[in-house]
Amino acid sequence: MNEKTTMNDWSAIWDRVRSELNNAGVDLETMGVRMEELGGKIGRAVKVVFVAPDLQASVDAMNREQRDQVIMVRVDEATLRQLDAWVKTDAVKSRSEAAAVFIREGLKVRASELEKLEDALADVDRARERLHERVKEVFGDKDTSPAS
Repeated sequence: MNEKTTMNDWSAIWDRVRSELNNAGVDLETMGVRMEELGGKIGRAVKVVFVAPDLQASVDAMNREQRDQVIMVRVDEATLRQLDAWVKTDAVKSRSEAAAVFIREGLKVRASELEKLEDALADVDRARERLHERVKEVFGDKDTSPAS
């Protein structure tokens, strides 16, 4: 089977992934089942993610939006080398753009986990608001909003 055929045959790709993971002792049929229901039968759990093979589409989508928010990140030397390699390919213009693309892509991959936490995050925001209201009651109407 050549590479083009493989790319077009998602079923074959999925079968291969399932087979390789099974050979490594990971049973995909148990994914999403609670540990208590399995009786401790599962050894390792994995998250299988399919990422679009066209990174250029991600770069283009990101560049259609204004990138005016600045963050500073410290990375290890291996990560820096990888970012620099992406810049050398001309797929991205700079380390900053490379980092932005991969941060965006990583957040997409982990979006489902964050969605599971949204209710709890909303509860935390409401608790903060109640706390600031109580602080105003105790200390008066001084500005007690948190510094960002």
